[in-house]
Amino acid sequence: MSHSKDQKEWLIIVNPNAGSGRGEKDWDKISDLLKKEEISFTFKFTERKGHAIRFTIEGIAAGYRKIITVGGDGTLNEVVNGVFLNKVCSTTDISLALIPVGTGNDWGRMFGIPLDYKKAISIIHEYKLMLHDVGLVSFYDRSERKERYFINIAGLGFESVVVKRTNHQKDRGHSGKLLYFYNLLMSLISYKNTKAEIIIDSEKISADVFSLNVGNGRYCGGGMRQTPMALPYDGLLDVTIINGMGKFEIIRNLKILYDGTILQHPKINGYKCKNIKVSSDSVMYAEADGESLGQTPSEFSIIPEGIKIVYGSKIIP
Repeated sequence: MSHSKDQKEWLIIVNPNAGSGRGEKDWDKISDLLKKEEISFTFKFTERKGHAIRFTIEGIAAGYRKIITVGGDGTLNEVVNGVFLNKVCSTTDISLALIPVGTGNDWGRMFGIPLDYKKAISIIHEYKLMLHDVGLVSFYDRSERKERYFINIAGLGFESVVVKRTNHQKDRGHSGKLLYFYNLLMSLISYKNTKAEIIIDSEKISADVFSLNVGNGRYCGGGMRQTPMALPYDGLLDVTIINGMGKFEIIRNLKILYDGTILQHPKINGYKCKNIKVSSDSVMYAEADGESLGQTPSEFSIIPEGIKIVYGSKIIP
């Protein structure tokens, strides 16, 4: 691929299953809109988990430096991981753009990238770039330590149980805005808090953890605001720990998970840090950008200005 071509042409990675199969169904409409905007591209359809990671690594090796994700937050997460696993160029040589398909659009919401395809594509055409921090989480899969990059929000505890349940149902073809909320309520019934030792930068705390969210972004789970003050370009992780809250208290306070006031509750603590380590008495499961991972002990850290993204509007602190 010639050098001039690779700077202009986009690699588009499409998740055909995103949004209950809308990725596949709407692709013709999306590609027509891209051609109208004279955006030149080649595209690939993912067929299984991990595929977008591989396509990203191969695409970068073939000379692509601009990648569009057509799908949800999970596909975007795989592309980010592919960028960080590439051996060819610096991660900041890559520009990432998103055409959201699906229900959540938690990451895109932060940058004014709407679910309307035409508007999302005009944002790509405008090509406004900013540097964006990237998170890294380590966890255990049985006895093996593994790592995963994330662009939006990762977490431990209750959140991960809901994510696991939701992903299981998505794999069986269920989807929709209410699915996550339904799983949230169902998971509450069986969930128990976990005693954990947490080191935030160098401060040690003990907590009876209901959930622990580590945010680079602000929204998760289809509009929940667990880390409502996070900024994706401040070089810091926002951590929200729900500590010692029982399930009835959680149910009574459900609205604070959505309305941005979560940090005002006396049993919920917020921190800003560069690193957080968590070990727990019984196993806590981890998730990142809505992808189910392994278990504690876990560590979260931040890579400031790790990647370039195309945005519509910016959050003002």
